[in-house]
Amino acid sequence: MSAKYDLIVIGSGPGGYVAAIRASQLGMKVAIVEKENLGGICLNWGCIPTKALLKSAQVYNYVQHAKDYGVEVSGSNVDFDSMINRSRGVANGMSKGVEFLMKKNKIEKLMGFGKLVDKNKVEVKAEDGTATVYEAENVILATGGRAKQLPHIPIDGEKIIGYRQAMTLPKQPKKMVVMGSGAIGVEFAYFYNSIGTEVTVVEFLPTLVPNEDKDVAKELEKSFKKQGIKSMTNAAVTGVDTSGEGCVVTIKNNKNEKETVIECDVVLSAVGVETNLEGIGLEEVGVAHDRGKVLVNDYYQTNIPSVYAIGDIVHGPALAHVASHEGIICVEKMSGMTPEPMNYNNIPGCTYTYPEIASVGFTEEKAKEAGYDIKVGKFPFSASGKASASGAKEGFVKVIFDAKYGEWLGCHMIGMNVTEMIAEAVAARKLEATAHEIITAVHPHPTLSEAVMEAVAQAYDECIHL
Repeated sequence: MSAKYDLIVIGSGPGGYVAAIRASQLGMKVAIVEKENLGGICLNWGCIPTKALLKSAQVYNYVQHAKDYGVEVSGSNVDFDSMINRSRGVANGMSKGVEFLMKKNKIEKLMGFGKLVDKNKVEVKAEDGTATVYEAENVILATGGRAKQLPHIPIDGEKIIGYRQAMTLPKQPKKMVVMGSGAIGVEFAYFYNSIGTEVTVVEFLPTLVPNEDKDVAKELEKSFKKQGIKSMTNAAVTGVDTSGEGCVVTIKNNKNEKETVIECDVVLSAVGVETNLEGIGLEEVGVAHDRGKVLVNDYYQTNIPSVYAIGDIVHGPALAHVASHEGIICVEKMSGMTPEPMNYNNIPGCTYTYPEIASVGFTEEKAKEAGYDIKVGKFPFSASGKASASGAKEGFVKVIFDAKYGEWLGCHMIGMNVTEMIAEAVAARKLEATAHEIITAVHPHPTLSEAVMEAVAQAYDECIHL
Protein backbone atom coordinates (compact mmCIF):
# COMPACT_ATOMS: atom_id res chain seq x y z
CA MET A 1 0.00 0.00 0.00
CA SER A 2 1.20 3.50 -0.92
CA ALA A 3 1.64 6.50 1.33
CA LYS A 4 -1.40 7.73 3.24
CA TYR A 5 -3.11 10.96 2.22
CA ASP A 6 -5.28 13.37 4.15
CA LEU A 7 -7.63 13.48 1.17
CA ILE A 8 -8.15 11.59 -2.08
CA VAL A 9 -10.50 13.17 -4.62
CA ILE A 10 -11.99 10.86 -7.26
CA GLY A 11 -12.63 12.96 -10.37
CA SER A 12 -10.83 16.09 -11.60
CA GLY A 13 -13.68 18.17 -13.00
CA PRO A 14 -14.46 21.67 -11.70
CA GLY A 15 -15.71 20.12 -8.45
CA GLY A 16 -12.83 17.71 -7.88
CA TYR A 17 -9.85 19.83 -8.88
CA VAL A 18 -11.12 22.92 -7.02
CA ALA A 19 -11.71 20.82 -3.87
CA ALA A 20 -8.19 19.38 -4.19
CA ILE A 21 -6.59 22.84 -4.53
CA ARG A 22 -8.52 24.30 -1.57
CA ALA A 23 -7.61 21.28 0.54
CA SER A 24 -3.94 21.74 -0.34
CA GLN A 25 -4.15 25.44 0.56
CA LEU A 26 -5.48 24.35 3.95
CA GLY A 27 -2.43 22.14 4.53
CA MET A 28 -3.74 18.73 3.53
CA LYS A 29 -1.74 16.10 1.66
CA VAL A 30 -3.92 15.51 -1.40
CA ALA A 31 -4.14 13.12 -4.35
CA ILE A 32 -6.58 13.34 -7.25
CA VAL A 33 -7.79 10.41 -9.37
CA GLU A 34 -8.64 10.87 -13.05
CA LYS A 35 -9.31 8.24 -15.71
CA GLU A 36 -9.12 10.52 -18.75
CA ASN A 37 -8.10 14.22 -18.82
CA LEU A 38 -7.60 16.67 -15.97
CA GLY A 39 -10.45 19.18 -15.90
CA GLY A 40 -13.18 16.59 -16.43
CA ILE A 41 -16.10 17.03 -18.81
CA CYS A 42 -16.38 20.81 -18.29
CA LEU A 43 -12.90 21.71 -19.49
CA ASN A 44 -12.50 18.95 -22.05
CA TRP A 45 -15.96 18.26 -23.47
CA GLY A 46 -18.38 20.79 -22.00
CA CYS A 47 -18.29 24.41 -20.87
CA ILE A 48 -14.99 25.45 -22.44
CA PRO A 49 -14.81 23.82 -25.90
CA THR A 50 -18.48 24.58 -26.61
CA LYS A 51 -17.85 28.27 -25.91
CA ALA A 52 -14.94 28.15 -28.37
CA LEU A 53 -17.29 26.76 -31.05
CA LEU A 54 -19.93 29.36 -30.23
CA LYS A 55 -17.32 32.12 -30.55
CA SER A 56 -16.45 30.84 -34.03
CA ALA A 57 -20.15 30.99 -34.95
CA GLN A 58 -20.41 34.51 -33.55
CA VAL A 59 -17.38 35.70 -35.56
CA TYR A 60 -18.83 34.17 -38.73
CA ASN A 61 -22.16 35.90 -38.07
CA TYR A 62 -20.40 39.23 -37.57
CA VAL A 63 -18.64 38.81 -40.91
CA GLN A 64 -21.92 37.86 -42.61
CA HIS A 65 -23.53 41.05 -41.28
CA ALA A 66 -20.49 43.31 -41.55
CA LYS A 67 -22.29 45.51 -44.08
CA ASP A 68 -24.78 46.46 -41.34
CA TYR A 69 -21.86 48.13 -39.56
CA GLY A 70 -20.51 49.88 -42.64
CA VAL A 71 -17.79 47.31 -43.30
CA GLU A 72 -17.30 45.56 -46.64
CA VAL A 73 -16.02 41.97 -46.36
CA SER A 74 -15.68 39.55 -49.26
CA GLY A 75 -15.03 35.84 -49.41
CA SER A 76 -16.10 34.53 -45.97
CA ASN A 77 -16.44 30.75 -45.69
CA VAL A 78 -16.89 28.25 -42.87
CA ASP A 79 -13.84 26.05 -42.31
CA PHE A 80 -15.54 23.42 -40.16
CA ASP A 81 -12.35 21.44 -39.45
CA SER A 82 -10.54 24.58 -38.29
CA MET A 83 -13.42 25.48 -35.97
CA ILE A 84 -13.32 22.00 -34.43
CA ASN A 85 -9.51 22.08 -34.15
CA ARG A 86 -9.56 25.50 -32.48
CA SER A 87 -12.12 24.26 -29.96
CA ARG A 88 -10.02 21.19 -29.15
CA GLY A 89 -6.92 23.39 -28.82
CA VAL A 90 -8.66 25.65 -26.30
CA ALA A 91 -9.78 22.60 -24.30
CA ASN A 92 -6.30 21.07 -24.32
CA GLY A 93 -4.81 24.37 -23.14
CA MET A 94 -7.23 24.52 -20.22
CA SER A 95 -6.48 20.91 -19.25
CA LYS A 96 -2.76 21.73 -19.21
CA GLY A 97 -3.61 24.69 -17.00
CA VAL A 98 -5.19 22.34 -14.45
CA GLU A 99 -2.10 20.12 -14.70
CA PHE A 100 0.02 23.17 -13.79
CA LEU A 101 -2.26 23.96 -10.83
CA MET A 102 -1.90 20.40 -9.54
CA LYS A 103 1.90 20.69 -9.61
CA LYS A 104 1.86 24.18 -8.10
CA ASN A 105 -0.29 22.96 -5.19
CA LYS A 106 1.70 19.71 -4.74
CA ILE A 107 -1.32 17.52 -5.50
CA GLU A 108 -0.42 14.01 -6.64
CA LYS A 109 -2.14 12.86 -9.82
CA LEU A 110 -3.26 9.22 -9.89
CA MET A 111 -4.28 8.20 -13.42
CA GLY A 112 -6.91 5.47 -13.66
CA PHE A 113 -10.43 4.54 -12.58
CA GLY A 114 -11.02 5.26 -8.90
CA LYS A 115 -13.16 3.05 -6.68
CA LEU A 116 -13.87 2.99 -2.95
CA VAL A 117 -12.84 -0.35 -1.47
CA ASP A 118 -13.15 0.72 2.15
CA LYS A 119 -14.19 3.89 3.99
CA ASN A 120 -10.55 5.02 3.93
CA LYS A 121 -9.19 3.19 0.87
CA VAL A 122 -9.35 3.92 -2.85
CA GLU A 123 -8.36 1.48 -5.58
CA VAL A 124 -7.02 3.07 -8.77
CA LYS A 125 -7.06 0.79 -11.82
CA ALA A 126 -4.75 1.96 -14.61
CA GLU A 127 -5.39 1.49 -18.35
CA ASP A 128 -3.11 -1.55 -18.39
CA GLY A 129 -5.32 -3.23 -15.79
CA THR A 130 -2.92 -2.91 -12.85
CA ALA A 131 -4.59 -1.79 -9.62
CA THR A 132 -3.11 0.07 -6.66
CA VAL A 133 -4.84 0.75 -3.35
CA TYR A 134 -4.27 4.11 -1.64
CA GLU A 135 -5.26 5.11 1.88
CA ALA A 136 -6.75 8.43 2.95
CA GLU A 137 -8.27 10.05 6.02
CA ASN A 138 -11.11 11.31 3.82
CA VAL A 139 -12.37 10.70 0.28
CA ILE A 140 -14.39 13.02 -1.96
CA LEU A 141 -16.42 11.49 -4.78
CA ALA A 142 -16.62 13.94 -7.70
CA THR A 143 -17.29 11.57 -10.59
CA GLY A 144 -19.66 13.87 -12.50
CA GLY A 145 -22.12 12.95 -15.21
CA ARG A 146 -22.50 11.93 -18.82
CA ALA A 147 -25.04 12.36 -21.61
CA LYS A 148 -28.37 10.73 -20.77
CA GLN A 149 -29.73 8.31 -23.35
CA LEU A 150 -33.36 7.56 -24.15
CA PRO A 151 -33.87 3.76 -23.99
CA HIS A 152 -35.51 3.60 -27.43
CA ILE A 153 -32.99 5.98 -29.05
CA PRO A 154 -29.50 4.93 -27.86
CA ILE A 155 -26.46 6.98 -28.87
CA ASP A 156 -24.40 5.13 -31.49
CA GLY A 157 -21.79 7.88 -31.86
CA GLU A 158 -22.27 8.22 -35.62
CA LYS A 159 -25.86 8.98 -36.59
CA ILE A 160 -27.31 9.44 -33.11
CA ILE A 161 -24.75 11.46 -31.18
CA GLY A 162 -24.15 13.04 -27.78
CA TYR A 163 -22.40 16.32 -26.99
CA ARG A 164 -18.92 14.78 -27.32
CA GLN A 165 -19.47 13.69 -30.91
CA ALA A 166 -21.19 17.02 -31.69
CA MET A 167 -17.87 18.74 -30.91
CA THR A 168 -15.74 16.47 -33.10
CA LEU A 169 -17.86 15.52 -36.12
CA PRO A 170 -15.68 14.61 -39.14
CA LYS A 171 -17.81 16.80 -41.40
CA GLN A 172 -20.54 19.38 -41.05
CA PRO A 173 -24.03 17.88 -41.39
CA LYS A 174 -26.47 19.43 -43.86
CA LYS A 175 -29.47 18.65 -41.62
CA MET A 176 -29.66 17.97 -37.89
CA VAL A 177 -32.43 17.17 -35.41
CA VAL A 178 -31.75 18.15 -31.79
CA MET A 179 -33.68 16.25 -29.10
CA GLY A 180 -34.03 18.46 -26.02
CA SER A 181 -33.85 22.22 -25.61
CA GLY A 182 -31.90 22.66 -22.42
CA ALA A 183 -28.60 24.56 -22.52
CA ILE A 184 -26.75 21.84 -24.47
CA GLY A 185 -29.51 21.47 -27.06
CA VAL A 186 -30.04 25.16 -27.85
CA GLU A 187 -26.32 25.98 -27.83
CA PHE A 188 -25.55 23.34 -30.45
CA ALA A 189 -28.70 24.29 -32.39
CA TYR A 190 -27.44 27.88 -32.60
CA PHE A 191 -23.89 26.85 -33.50
CA TYR A 192 -24.81 24.49 -36.32
CA ASN A 193 -27.57 26.74 -37.70
CA SER A 194 -25.14 29.68 -37.72
CA ILE A 195 -22.71 27.86 -39.98
CA GLY A 196 -25.38 26.65 -42.40
CA THR A 197 -26.81 23.39 -41.06
CA GLU A 198 -30.61 23.08 -41.22
CA VAL A 199 -31.64 22.50 -37.58
CA THR A 200 -34.89 21.30 -35.99
CA VAL A 201 -35.18 21.34 -32.18
CA VAL A 202 -37.68 18.93 -30.59
CA GLU A 203 -38.78 19.64 -27.00
CA PHE A 204 -41.16 17.42 -25.01
CA LEU A 205 -42.40 20.29 -22.80
CA PRO A 206 -44.51 23.28 -23.96
CA THR A 207 -41.59 25.74 -24.36
CA LEU A 208 -37.93 25.79 -25.31
CA VAL A 209 -35.52 26.13 -22.34
CA PRO A 210 -38.37 24.91 -20.06
CA ASN A 211 -36.60 25.77 -16.79
CA GLU A 212 -36.42 29.45 -17.72
CA ASP A 213 -39.03 32.17 -17.21
CA LYS A 214 -41.82 31.85 -19.79
CA ASP A 215 -41.15 35.34 -21.21
CA VAL A 216 -37.53 34.34 -21.85
CA ALA A 217 -38.63 31.11 -23.55
CA LYS A 218 -41.02 33.02 -25.83
CA GLU A 219 -38.29 35.49 -26.77
CA LEU A 220 -35.86 32.68 -27.62
CA GLU A 221 -38.45 30.91 -29.78
CA LYS A 222 -39.09 34.18 -31.63
CA SER A 223 -35.35 34.73 -32.17
CA PHE A 224 -34.74 31.12 -33.27
CA LYS A 225 -37.55 31.45 -35.83
CA LYS A 226 -35.93 34.60 -37.21
CA GLN A 227 -32.59 32.76 -37.45
CA GLY A 228 -34.19 29.87 -39.33
CA ILE A 229 -34.09 27.30 -36.51
CA LYS A 230 -37.29 25.23 -36.48
CA SER A 231 -38.72 24.54 -33.01
CA MET A 232 -41.20 21.74 -32.28
CA THR A 233 -42.44 22.01 -28.68
CA ASN A 234 -44.91 19.68 -26.96
CA ALA A 235 -43.39 16.96 -29.12
CA ALA A 236 -41.40 13.77 -28.73
CA VAL A 237 -39.06 11.80 -30.96
CA THR A 238 -40.67 8.35 -31.01
CA GLY A 239 -38.15 6.67 -33.26
CA VAL A 240 -35.07 7.11 -35.43
CA ASP A 241 -34.46 4.79 -38.40
CA THR A 242 -30.72 4.70 -39.12
CA SER A 243 -30.78 1.81 -41.60
CA GLY A 244 -30.32 4.10 -44.61
CA GLU A 245 -27.62 6.62 -45.43
CA GLY A 246 -28.96 9.17 -42.94
CA CYS A 247 -31.67 9.27 -40.26
CA VAL A 248 -35.43 9.15 -40.61
CA VAL A 249 -36.86 10.76 -37.50
CA THR A 250 -40.48 10.25 -36.39
CA ILE A 251 -41.84 12.99 -34.14
CA LYS A 252 -45.22 12.88 -32.39
CA ASN A 253 -47.13 15.93 -31.20
CA ASN A 254 -48.08 15.43 -27.52
CA LYS A 255 -51.42 17.22 -27.90
CA ASN A 256 -52.99 15.87 -31.08
CA GLU A 257 -50.69 12.82 -31.55
CA LYS A 258 -50.04 13.89 -35.14
CA GLU A 259 -46.81 12.40 -36.52
CA THR A 260 -44.16 14.25 -38.52
CA VAL A 261 -41.27 12.57 -40.30
CA ILE A 262 -37.99 14.44 -40.86
CA GLU A 263 -34.96 13.19 -42.76
CA CYS A 264 -31.57 14.39 -41.54
CA ASP A 265 -27.88 13.46 -41.45
CA VAL A 266 -27.53 13.27 -37.70
CA VAL A 267 -29.61 13.37 -34.49
CA LEU A 268 -28.15 15.07 -31.42
CA SER A 269 -29.45 13.60 -28.15
CA ALA A 270 -29.47 16.43 -25.60
CA VAL A 271 -32.08 15.12 -23.19
CA GLY A 272 -30.10 15.68 -20.02
CA VAL A 273 -27.30 14.30 -17.88
CA GLU A 274 -27.06 11.13 -15.80
CA THR A 275 -24.61 10.52 -12.99
CA ASN A 276 -21.49 8.36 -12.97
CA LEU A 277 -22.14 6.15 -9.94
CA GLU A 278 -21.50 2.71 -11.42
CA GLY A 279 -18.50 0.77 -10.19
CA ILE A 280 -17.19 3.39 -7.72
CA GLY A 281 -17.78 1.22 -4.65
CA LEU A 282 -20.93 2.75 -3.18
CA GLU A 283 -22.59 -0.61 -2.51
CA GLU A 284 -19.41 -2.27 -1.21
CA VAL A 285 -18.76 0.51 1.33
CA GLY A 286 -22.44 1.18 2.08
CA VAL A 287 -22.66 4.79 0.86
CA ALA A 288 -26.34 5.78 0.72
CA HIS A 289 -27.71 6.91 -2.64
CA ASP A 290 -31.15 7.29 -4.17
CA ARG A 291 -32.33 7.70 -7.78
CA GLY A 292 -28.89 8.37 -9.15
CA LYS A 293 -27.78 10.82 -6.45
CA VAL A 294 -25.49 10.28 -3.47
CA LEU A 295 -27.20 11.42 -0.25
CA VAL A 296 -25.22 14.07 1.64
CA ASN A 297 -25.68 16.66 4.40
CA ASP A 298 -25.22 20.44 4.01
CA TYR A 299 -21.45 19.94 3.96
CA TYR A 300 -21.48 17.03 1.46
CA GLN A 301 -20.73 14.32 4.00
CA THR A 302 -22.35 10.97 3.25
CA ASN A 303 -23.65 8.45 5.81
CA ILE A 304 -20.04 7.16 5.94
CA PRO A 305 -18.29 9.99 7.86
CA SER A 306 -14.99 9.77 5.94
CA VAL A 307 -16.68 9.79 2.51
CA TYR A 308 -17.98 12.97 0.87
CA ALA A 309 -19.63 13.68 -2.50
CA ILE A 310 -19.97 16.84 -4.60
CA GLY A 311 -21.05 18.03 -8.05
CA ASP A 312 -23.43 16.36 -10.48
CA ILE A 313 -23.76 13.24 -8.31
CA VAL A 314 -25.49 15.08 -5.42
CA HIS A 315 -28.71 17.13 -5.18
CA GLY A 316 -28.74 20.52 -6.88
CA PRO A 317 -28.17 21.77 -10.43
CA ALA A 318 -25.48 20.03 -12.49
CA LEU A 319 -23.37 23.14 -13.12
CA ALA A 320 -19.62 23.64 -12.99
CA HIS A 321 -19.74 26.66 -10.68
CA VAL A 322 -22.01 24.77 -8.28
CA ALA A 323 -19.59 21.84 -8.10
CA SER A 324 -16.64 24.17 -7.49
CA HIS A 325 -18.37 25.96 -4.62
CA GLU A 326 -19.54 22.67 -3.12
CA GLY A 327 -15.93 21.46 -3.19
CA ILE A 328 -14.74 24.53 -1.30
CA ILE A 329 -17.49 24.26 1.34
CA CYS A 330 -16.76 20.53 1.69
CA VAL A 331 -13.02 20.79 2.38
CA GLU A 332 -13.34 23.88 4.55
CA LYS A 333 -15.78 22.03 6.82
CA MET A 334 -13.53 18.97 6.70
CA SER A 335 -10.61 21.08 7.93
CA GLY A 336 -12.53 22.46 10.91
CA MET A 337 -13.72 25.77 9.46
CA THR A 338 -17.36 26.92 9.59
CA PRO A 339 -18.35 27.67 5.98
CA GLU A 340 -21.85 28.88 5.14
CA PRO A 341 -23.97 26.19 3.45
CA MET A 342 -24.88 26.71 -0.20
CA ASN A 343 -28.04 28.67 -0.99
CA TYR A 344 -29.31 26.71 -3.99
CA ASN A 345 -31.90 29.38 -4.77
CA ASN A 346 -29.15 31.88 -5.58
CA ILE A 347 -27.34 29.89 -8.27
CA PRO A 348 -27.03 31.65 -11.63
CA GLY A 349 -27.74 29.68 -14.78
CA CYS A 350 -26.30 30.71 -18.14
CA THR A 351 -27.06 29.52 -21.67
CA TYR A 352 -24.66 30.66 -24.37
CA THR A 353 -26.90 30.51 -27.41
CA TYR A 354 -27.81 33.69 -29.27
CA PRO A 355 -29.37 35.59 -27.76
CA GLU A 356 -27.71 34.55 -24.50
CA ILE A 357 -29.84 33.65 -21.47
CA ALA A 358 -28.96 34.23 -17.82
CA SER A 359 -31.15 33.82 -14.75
CA VAL A 360 -31.15 33.48 -10.98
CA GLY A 361 -33.84 32.85 -8.37
CA PHE A 362 -37.60 32.49 -8.87
CA THR A 363 -39.32 32.76 -12.24
CA GLU A 364 -42.51 34.85 -12.16
CA GLU A 365 -44.58 31.65 -12.20
CA LYS A 366 -42.60 30.02 -9.37
CA ALA A 367 -42.75 33.18 -7.25
CA LYS A 368 -46.55 33.21 -7.52
CA GLU A 369 -46.72 29.48 -6.75
CA ALA A 370 -44.63 30.14 -3.61
CA GLY A 371 -47.29 32.59 -2.44
CA TYR A 372 -45.48 35.88 -2.96
CA ASP A 373 -47.27 39.10 -3.83
CA ILE A 374 -44.85 40.35 -6.47
CA LYS A 375 -43.67 43.43 -8.35
CA VAL A 376 -42.32 42.76 -11.84
CA GLY A 377 -40.12 45.06 -13.89
CA LYS A 378 -38.99 44.61 -17.48
CA PHE A 379 -36.65 46.68 -19.60
CA PRO A 380 -36.16 45.84 -23.28
CA PHE A 381 -32.76 46.18 -24.93
CA SER A 382 -34.53 47.98 -27.76
CA ALA A 383 -34.59 50.98 -25.37
CA SER A 384 -30.86 50.65 -24.54
CA GLY A 385 -28.43 53.02 -26.24
CA LYS A 386 -25.55 50.54 -26.01
CA ALA A 387 -27.67 47.73 -27.49
CA SER A 388 -28.71 49.97 -30.39
CA ALA A 389 -25.10 51.02 -31.03
CA SER A 390 -24.05 47.34 -30.94
CA GLY A 391 -26.78 46.25 -33.33
CA ALA A 392 -28.16 43.86 -30.71
CA LYS A 393 -31.58 45.14 -29.67
CA GLU A 394 -33.14 41.71 -29.06
CA GLY A 395 -34.13 40.70 -25.55
CA PHE A 396 -34.73 42.25 -22.15
CA VAL A 397 -33.99 42.19 -18.44
CA LYS A 398 -36.85 41.07 -16.19
CA VAL A 399 -36.81 41.38 -12.39
CA ILE A 400 -39.18 40.04 -9.73
CA PHE A 401 -39.48 41.53 -6.23
CA ASP A 402 -41.52 40.63 -3.15
CA ALA A 403 -44.01 43.50 -2.83
CA LYS A 404 -44.16 43.22 0.96
CA TYR A 405 -40.48 43.28 1.98
CA GLY A 406 -38.74 44.26 -1.25
CA GLU A 407 -36.72 41.04 -1.48
CA TRP A 408 -35.19 40.47 -4.93
CA LEU A 409 -36.81 37.15 -5.81
CA GLY A 410 -35.54 36.59 -9.35
CA CYS A 411 -33.78 38.06 -12.35
CA HIS A 412 -34.09 36.80 -15.93
CA MET A 413 -32.20 38.13 -18.93
CA ILE A 414 -32.05 37.36 -22.62
CA GLY A 415 -29.82 39.28 -25.00
CA MET A 416 -26.24 39.96 -25.99
CA ASN A 417 -23.64 39.35 -23.24
CA VAL A 418 -26.23 38.87 -20.48
CA THR A 419 -24.18 35.98 -19.07
CA GLU A 420 -21.65 38.66 -18.06
CA MET A 421 -24.35 40.70 -16.30
CA ILE A 422 -26.16 38.19 -14.08
CA ALA A 423 -23.52 38.33 -11.31
CA GLU A 424 -24.89 41.74 -10.23
CA ALA A 425 -28.21 40.15 -9.35
CA VAL A 426 -26.51 37.20 -7.60
CA ALA A 427 -24.33 39.52 -5.47
CA ALA A 428 -27.23 41.87 -4.69
CA ARG A 429 -29.45 38.97 -3.62
CA LYS A 430 -26.63 37.57 -1.48
CA LEU A 431 -26.21 40.96 0.22
CA GLU A 432 -30.02 41.37 0.56
CA ALA A 433 -29.97 44.64 -1.35
CA THR A 434 -33.28 46.48 -1.72
CA ALA A 435 -34.69 47.67 -5.02
CA HIS A 436 -33.90 51.29 -4.24
CA GLU A 437 -30.29 50.43 -3.46
CA ILE A 438 -30.03 49.04 -6.99
CA ILE A 439 -31.83 52.05 -8.48
CA THR A 440 -29.56 54.53 -6.67
CA ALA A 441 -26.34 52.60 -7.42
CA VAL A 442 -25.03 54.61 -10.39
CA HIS A 443 -24.66 52.35 -13.45
CA PRO A 444 -22.27 53.44 -16.22
CA HIS A 445 -23.66 54.81 -19.49
CA PRO A 446 -23.82 53.56 -22.16
CA THR A 447 -23.73 49.92 -21.07
CA LEU A 448 -26.04 46.94 -21.31
CA SER A 449 -25.86 46.69 -17.49
CA GLU A 450 -28.00 49.85 -17.21
CA ALA A 451 -30.91 47.62 -18.22
CA VAL A 452 -30.74 45.95 -14.78
CA MET A 453 -31.18 49.28 -12.99
CA GLU A 454 -33.91 50.34 -15.43
CA ALA A 455 -35.83 47.05 -14.99
CA VAL A 456 -35.73 47.42 -11.20
CA ALA A 457 -36.87 51.03 -11.52
CA GLN A 458 -39.69 49.92 -13.84
CA ALA A 459 -40.94 47.50 -11.16
CA TYR A 460 -41.33 50.50 -8.84
CA ASP A 461 -42.70 52.92 -11.49
CA GLU A 462 -39.49 54.95 -11.53
CA CYS A 463 -38.07 53.96 -14.94
CA ILE A 464 -36.69 56.96 -16.83
CA HIS A 465 -36.01 55.55 -20.31
CA LEU A 466 -39.22 53.66 -20.97
